[in-house]
Amino acid sequence: MSKLTEQELEQFNRDGYLMKTALFDSEEMELLITVAKNDRRLERQALERRDAHAGTSKLWLTDALEDDIYSAFVRCLRVAEPLEQILSGEVYHYHHKMMLKEPFVGGSWEWHQDYGYWYSNSCLFPYMASCLIAVDRATKENGCLQVIRGSHLMGRIDHNKTGDQTGADMDRVNEALKHLELVYCEMEPGSALFFHANLLHRSDANRSPNPRWSLICCYNAARNPCKGRPNHPEYSYLEKWPDARIKEIGRSQIRTYGLLTRELVKTTGDHGGPPLQ
Repeated sequence: MSKLTEQELEQFNRDGYLMKTALFDSEEMELLITVAKNDRRLERQALERRDAHAGTSKLWLTDALEDDIYSAFVRCLRVAEPLEQILSGEVYHYHHKMMLKEPFVGGSWEWHQDYGYWYSNSCLFPYMASCLIAVDRATKENGCLQVIRGSHLMGRIDHNKTGDQTGADMDRVNEALKHLELVYCEMEPGSALFFHANLLHRSDANRSPNPRWSLICCYNAARNPCKGRPNHPEYSYLEKWPDARIKEIGRSQIRTYGLLTRELVKTTGDHGGPPLQ
């Protein structure tokens, strides 16, 4: 079942986020991480953003939907249908991004609301939400996402430049922390976090030997007017794909790279190509 229960919707509306553990299986995640680690575009096109302490975080961001595994996650029913429930109607793809927090050097992300950024794109209402999919294991040690439970109910707050990032007004954030719960979203690969565009969130720098990569799929309600700009488009119909397309496309991309995953060998018996990576 792709759709959220009434209880899960109530929880999202109360907290501003909802964790779905093991939303994707081990083969889907092995395909995603193998493709991503061998995708030279991520290295060539990655953007760097300095935090307030001069640490640097990297991300690769696009609004282009292609015949690739990232787009299969964006379009899949397990993500798109809950977002339509959360946003009470048709949604479209705003953009997706791979967050590349590397061992020891991955910087922090300052407290912010996504709508704090997207408001500047003339998005009229905060009818926007995202789904973060853990590619690597996310822990406190490698800088997992932190959220302030229920902070989406505060509405949009002022944002200012912090390093290369746009951060929320810290007086307001500190006041929120006096009254609302700080939650560390530790996640296993394949778990997903649906969260509201006004939810305050941040992450610490990665001081561990373990990477923390994640795929974030961002959506806008079709009824929410936005002014289109690069990687932040106006409305375009989102064609949803069956969940099975993730494995179909992922396996095809793996073969294109000349690689095989252990799950691919196990499920298809395909032993051709070079040794397992």
